[in-house]
Amino acid sequence: MKVSAFSFHLPPSLNAAMPPERRGIRRDYVRMMVLDRESGRMEHTAFHQLSAYVRPGDMLVMNASRTVPAVMTADLRTQGSASARTVEIRLARRLNEAMWEVLPVAASLSTGDTLVFSSLLHAEVTDTTRPPFATLVFSQTGTKLYDSIYALGEPIRYEYIQKKWELDYYQTVFATVPGSVEMPSAGRAFSWELLFKLRRQGIGTAYLQLHTGLSYLLDDNKPFDPSEHYEHYVIPEATATAITQTKQAGGRVIAVGTTVVRALESAARRDTALQAQSGWTNLHVERSFPLQIVDGLITGFHEPEASHLDLLSAFVEPSLLLDAYGEAIREQYLWHEFGDMNLII
Repeated sequence: MKVSAFSFHLPPSLNAAMPPERRGIRRDYVRMMVLDRESGRMEHTAFHQLSAYVRPGDMLVMNASRTVPAVMTADLRTQGSASARTVEIRLARRLNEAMWEVLPVAASLSTGDTLVFSSLLHAEVTDTTRPPFATLVFSQTGTKLYDSIYALGEPIRYEYIQKKWELDYYQTVFATVPGSVEMPSAGRAFSWELLFKLRRQGIGTAYLQLHTGLSYLLDDNKPFDPSEHYEHYVIPEATATAITQTKQAGGRVIAVGTTVVRALESAARRDTALQAQSGWTNLHVERSFPLQIVDGLITGFHEPEASHLDLLSAFVEPSLLLDAYGEAIREQYLWHEFGDMNLII
């Protein structure tokens, strides 16, 4: 069974259209379905009860990438034209201090065009050879560029979210390093209170960064092939050491999010022993992939035919995964970045 072709009907009512805080509950009080990797046995609980399912000596690894407001508008000035028109640009992935790959929405860009975002920020189109994306070189770099992006942009939202929620709702409590254009949402349900509780229990925590790229081309498009989806990751030395020590002591490494799985398993393919490193990854984890580092996964619920389901099938037999998703629908779990959680262990 190929999970990328895994199709099921997701009732629109199960699309979480607002943050849990706006539904009247704390972020760590969303529901959680616990799925046993081997047996497929399921339990239904709440995320703040996570400590009942992990044990002293285990390690939670989280993505500390911070979400940037990736939807921006600009005046497009084409070569040879005196007039300008307003266009929407979605940041897709950061290439260096001044350069981003972007997705123009309902617009066509050509090399040499200029985009004026404000009196302080403009960009030149330098490459259009990877459609539908274009490469921009901004007039600002580093922190100044991020300051402008945060001042001018809005968070990406898809068709199931009608209201423009503030950027704070798209951040995890531990996010520190800006760079993700979509929220690494598996970590959203953590509160500092829960993190401290887990630490007091002897559960380790460690952080890495994988800056999530744009996963959907437009609201009505399906995700593109994961092998074409390059994302940048950084694994600090302290994290690599903590993971190695956890494995040697017999503890489990539990990834908080598919982004963490992608980063750690990419690193393991580059080095036999996990080392501090940074780089780009287009790793596609699927059923036949031999997981070397990660023993468990905390994630949200993924929509039909999403490539994330390929990754989940590396942890759970596809038939068991299909049963679990059917159960989640019957139990009215909520989907997407503001939805409920799934612990696979």
